Amino acid sequence: MMKFLMMLIFMMPLCLKKKFFWMVQMSIFFLSYLFMNMNLNLMFFSNLSYFFSCDLMSFGLILLSMWICGLMIMSSENLLKMNFYYNFFLMNVIFLLIMLYLTFSVMNLFMFYLFFEGSLIPTLLLIIGWGYQPERIQAGMYLMFYTLFASLPLFMGIFYIFNDMNSFMIYFLKFYNFNYYLLYLSMVFAFLVKMPMYFVHLWLPKAHVEAPVSGSMILAGIMLKLGGYGLLRVLIFLQKINSKLNYIWLSISLLGGFYISLKCFCQVDIKSLIAYSSVAHMSIVIGGIMVMNYWGYNGSYILMIGHGLCSSGMFCLANISYERLHSRSMYINKGLMNFMPSMSLWWFLLLSSNMAAPPSLNLMGEISLINSLMSWSYFSMILLVLISFFSAGYSLYLFSYTQHGKFYQGLYSFYMGVSREYLTLFLHWMPLNMMILKVDYSMIWF
Repeated sequence: MMKFLMMLIFMMPLCLKKKFFWMVQMSIFFLSYLFMNMNLNLMFFSNLSYFFSCDLMSFGLILLSMWICGLMIMSSENLLKMNFYYNFFLMNVIFLLIMLYLTFSVMNLFMFYLFFEGSLIPTLLLIIGWGYQPERIQAGMYLMFYTLFASLPLFMGIFYIFNDMNSFMIYFLKFYNFNYYLLYLSMVFAFLVKMPMYFVHLWLPKAHVEAPVSGSMILAGIMLKLGGYGLLRVLIFLQKINSKLNYIWLSISLLGGFYISLKCFCQVDIKSLIAYSSVAHMSIVIGGIMVMNYWGYNGSYILMIGHGLCSSGMFCLANISYERLHSRSMYINKGLMNFMPSMSLWWFLLLSSNMAAPPSLNLMGEISLINSLMSWSYFSMILLVLISFFSAGYSLYLFSYTQHGKFYQGLYSFYMGVSREYLTLFLHWMPLNMMILKVDYSMIWF
């Protein structure tokens, strides 16, 4: 683990060189390839240290972080060519990747909190520094204050546990079951805001709409998964009290997911619609984690990986359209099939994965989560049917509205796209649909 971190740190000087963004991008992909091909039977996974460690749950999310950061640089090439501060942009992405790498690889609760909050800084710089409209300042403040408001109780809860147990190590705490209501709320609420759960989701659409393509990709691909990962870790030692109070979060999440699915049909901004669909998907993930059974944990983990690739690809597509029409409005983004038929195929492939069509990871994740929530209560089936149905509905709505009809007469460019754009989309879609062949439930959760 330390070797990989040192490699990432040594990539920093490359960011200072002009026209070296391609080398940084290739280095990230090479590191992810090395990381992916490590033999899973090595002592790498059984040597769990206090600071650097990696179990199979961390492994998938670290790999996803490396993959998405490489794709961020690839999709931002136009931004890098035009913007004077592209060296700072590359350093920001590498710093963000280091923060995420450390967040997913520590078993120390305090270090986890430190890096969990540290990843907010480069994300905020991405939104404020490379956003499009003046409203990006407001969006950045929403993101920061929502997250920090919920994370102070988490900080206090972590030190209460240390005062009681004299340990920050997550694997030691699994032998204790804390039964305090305030401690439970303080430990869980910060991660529910990060997911985000309905009622505390308002920062997400604002941040997505104002962020550049790289900011949207990292927010949808990784930052939302920090909340799910944190819940999977802290519920190890909060099982007893969570079994009493989980109905609150399950009810809010499922009802909120249904309402947000309806709200997606009211959106006219493409990025806003994709952001709201992320909230709907994460609501099912929260439900699966809170039920605390085997199907739920596995399903939530798989859906987090699948959603990270799928929604990141959709934001990349939205940016490709924005570069041609200089608008995200669905009233202007019409009839794209007329002059970008190849891109229309990628819209179809990624939106079909978004509605959990086979053979995507989303399908396997949603089937597992439906099993999990049905075992908790048969009444949840009603809301699950509605969420799944409207998920397909708004995906088809987005596809038909943007691809069909007459195209906008004030079109900025008929440019059909370069191989870089198609490669970026392929590298989102391929692992999303091919990894289903490699998924083995017995390996994910132990």
